[in-house]
Amino acid sequence: MKMKSVGDWSSGWRRIVFLLHLTATAIFVANSHAADEPLVMGVFPRFHASETTTRYAPLADYLSERLGRKVNLVTSKDFQTFWQGIQEQRYHIVQYNQYHYIRSAKSYQVIAHNKEFGKSTLAGTIYVRKDSGITRLAQLRGRTVLFGGGEDAMIGYIAPLHMILEAGLKKSDFKSQFAINPLNSVIGVYNKQADAAGSGDGVLDQPALKKAINTDELTVLAVTEQLLHLPWAVNRSVPAALRDSIRASMVDLENSETGKKVLKSAVLSGIGKADDKDYEAHRRMVRTVVGPL
Repeated sequence: MKMKSVGDWSSGWRRIVFLLHLTATAIFVANSHAADEPLVMGVFPRFHASETTTRYAPLADYLSERLGRKVNLVTSKDFQTFWQGIQEQRYHIVQYNQYHYIRSAKSYQVIAHNKEFGKSTLAGTIYVRKDSGITRLAQLRGRTVLFGGGEDAMIGYIAPLHMILEAGLKKSDFKSQFAINPLNSVIGVYNKQADAAGSGDGVLDQPALKKAINTDELTVLAVTEQLLHLPWAVNRSVPAALRDSIRASMVDLENSETGKKVLKSAVLSGIGKADDKDYEAHRRMVRTVVGPL
């Protein structure tokens, strides 16, 4: 058997070292490109795309500067398009409602929550007219309840319906109708288009509602416990260090003049820290209304 010379072994080792160098370089370049890719931020389409852009583009710019990485705000024309983006995990950062988070928690990790009108929480509430004679949830049997939003609305539908079911009624015991939003459900009850409205607490104090109707003619029939506000979540594929930086940047908004301007643009009082356990109360309600997750 012919033995390899020292020169042959040396040449072989040089080739191996060269190939290892090429591999390491390729990995470094790939990771560098990945790090340079923009982060995509999605926002639940509560508003028209143009208004969403006006409100949240400053936040995307702020995060870009703080993170040293471009953050692109992506708007959706409707909920179906937005939810498809969630299912396909197109977003690195996303704001949506509490039910949306619960449904997507395997793919997204909650990091923060909205503070709106000075509050970190809100509650599902059922309103009736004062002259309706309705004083107990059980009296909604055979009546019409106008919910503020579709069946995925946490505060306008799931939370109020949870109270009705807990009172002993079944979904078939009353007629469900849906308004486009929580304000319109209350307006519908005021105009006697329904017997009760599913909405949020404090809605009677909203200036827009006070301009539309005489809120003194309405009263609260029932209210849930306080629930943490709309969540912000990060795709679980995002590295932990970057996720923590995103959270810290959001929570820090209240502590600078620049951050306060960003919040004002988004019509937010602030953004507070949130963890998955903060949405357990929401989960209990969802299980009652929707069933096992």
